[in-house]
Amino acid sequence: MNNIKEPLKRSTAFKLLLLLIAVMLTGTVFQSCEDNSDNGTGDMPEIKYVRVTDPLASDSLLVSAYLGSTIALVGEDLGNVVEIWFNDQKAVLNVNYITNDAIIVTIPNTIPEEVTDQIKLVTRGGLEYTYDFQVQVPEPLLTSMKCEYVPAGGVAIIRGNYFLGSEEKPLQVFFPGNIEAEVESYTLKEIRVIVPEGVGSGPVTVKSMYGSTRSSFYFRDDRNVFLDFDTMFGAGWRSGNTQGSNPEGVSGDYLALSGTLTDWGWVEDNLAMNLWGTWINNPLQKNPLFELGDNSLSDMALKFEVNVVNPWAVGYLQCIFTPQDVPDVNGGNSYYSDAGLGRALWRPWFEQQDNFQTEGWITVSIPMTEFRFSHDASVNDLSLTYPDDFGGFTFFVWGPALEADLEQDLFFAIDNVRVVPK
Repeated sequence: MNNIKEPLKRSTAFKLLLLLIAVMLTGTVFQSCEDNSDNGTGDMPEIKYVRVTDPLASDSLLVSAYLGSTIALVGEDLGNVVEIWFNDQKAVLNVNYITNDAIIVTIPNTIPEEVTDQIKLVTRGGLEYTYDFQVQVPEPLLTSMKCEYVPAGGVAIIRGNYFLGSEEKPLQVFFPGNIEAEVESYTLKEIRVIVPEGVGSGPVTVKSMYGSTRSSFYFRDDRNVFLDFDTMFGAGWRSGNTQGSNPEGVSGDYLALSGTLTDWGWVEDNLAMNLWGTWINNPLQKNPLFELGDNSLSDMALKFEVNVVNPWAVGYLQCIFTPQDVPDVNGGNSYYSDAGLGRALWRPWFEQQDNFQTEGWITVSIPMTEFRFSHDASVNDLSLTYPDDFGGFTFFVWGPALEADLEQDLFFAIDNVRVVPK
């Protein structure tokens, strides 16, 4: 939390409120620093106070703020400022956000090597002015794990930011059950940690020298799993080929999609898996396939573990939810090409315009808001409605190739298909 000084006087706060509204809400272009220049060195700039940029926030002064925060410097003779430093980190300036009376600036998101606890202003004429201000480092930020299913003794990779430790306060990682793990190595944005024995499902906690954060994602997430290929399988014309080795699975058996594919080639027998609502007889698989709880559909994401064994640059992995009665009891695959049926297209090779291949297992997370494409991506504004559109599910590798004459032997290992909060 930012440290706060005493409230501003009402008249001063009102003037700043108008300034901030002009900048943040109406996009008014400020007079640039060039407009305030003269032929001399100019007057010494001075910061009177620092405050938040939200016009609706309470009128109060800041004496500190976190890395990456956007703040307003309010003072006099600021129009000639061409550099702003926070400790030893130089901020990026937008001349449209500079006037003689105020500057709106974002604190650099890089942790300083030399801490001065000061803001330094440099003018066009070379004048320097300093103001006492502390830049705070946030608690750890946990964004994802490379793979959310890792066996005991394996190395889990946690990604995020502000992973910092010291001899006095070493970086620590705790798995579900409050079991501390051995940290193999870490950088500012990634931790490699050895998964301990006896770990269950749940959030991971990282404790740094600046605080502690619990992840929003779950390790070995078992919520809303509707396909695990050990107890819950496909149901339909193609229930999917399963295996547990070569490559080794992450949690028992997995779905194996394999085959030789060309541009818009059709290899349904080996590169598809159906879970049709009308064919489901497993009580673990219900209609709808997952529960929303207190969340909205836009709060959720489809997740699964995947190992892309061979180079891949042909076909999209089509992820298709279907109503319980699609297809009907007699089956059929016409919905694959239904341009009005929204689905997600996992296609990392297309996004990077190069072959895609994983080094072992990774966790894929696709927001439910991405279930908006037609099969060929020509339509991208479709949507699904809960619970009616979630009675069945299909994987099918089908689509264009990076190059028209490309032919590839594909192999996808997929496990733990679930829909969980993002």
